[in-house]
Amino acid sequence: MHPQESELVLNADGSVYHLCLKREHIANHVLLVGDPGRVSMISARFDSIEHKISNREFVTHTGMYKGTRITALATGIGTDNIDIVVNELDAAVNFDLERRTPLKDITSLNLIRIGTCGAIQADLPVNSTVVSEWAIGLDGVRHFYDIVEHRDEERIRTMLEAFLGEDLYMNPLYVARASQELLARFQHLGKLGMTLTANGFFGPQGRSIRLPLAFPNFNEEISKFETHGARIENYEMESSALFALGGALGHECLSLCVVVANRKAKEFSKDYAPAMHALITGVLDTLAEG
Repeated sequence: MHPQESELVLNADGSVYHLCLKREHIANHVLLVGDPGRVSMISARFDSIEHKISNREFVTHTGMYKGTRITALATGIGTDNIDIVVNELDAAVNFDLERRTPLKDITSLNLIRIGTCGAIQADLPVNSTVVSEWAIGLDGVRHFYDIVEHRDEERIRTMLEAFLGEDLYMNPLYVARASQELLARFQHLGKLGMTLTANGFFGPQGRSIRLPLAFPNFNEEISKFETHGARIENYEMESSALFALGGALGHECLSLCVVVANRKAKEFSKDYAPAMHALITGVLDTLAEG
């Protein structure tokens, strides 16, 4: 494998094109946030900061927290950005960028998303946290890659397709599972569940301002789906591509999101900052514990 200049695009300094990062800028633990401002919320807790790099919405701070090296990286919104972030992080740590050749020893990163979401279950309160065990992709990013579908992913996908039927079927969905290792370490920080990843904030999540929805009953119906005691808890916009692409590349991936809206209760958090600060601290402390 020797990607050409048009495929693995690099900057003049040899860093990957969008993130502007090289291997030395990236810790093995990478906290992914959508909001660039949240990077500073994380790095403010660091004992020291080694690197601060930004380009467009992609902001990166790497430093030390209680003896553990951690990177905080803003992805911006959406699975399209996750496609960029996961591929460029992997290229930065697993390629000799000067020679454009893969390294013999592959580095597996811990890619942990800390974000916000909307609950679709009435009993899931705002300011609580969802730890996503499964991500159901409504976005389609995975379909552009030749990724092997695991048996459990296929089982849930097939059940969902049968459950939705033709009346609620929008486009081919996919299912991706979080890292079992990271789930075991971080599940104490919130409620385990399945997550819907949408490719938009309004119509794709069942919001209608002036444009009518093609599937106005989708949220109500999908909230009834259950398998092996697990139900779909929330909506967000990044986890499916993170789990699918990151997992296929050999990285450990997880997503933890603060509930800022309860769609059934028609409620939005009046102040989710304390919950977000608590989640960030919980994630950092869990990483530092090893």
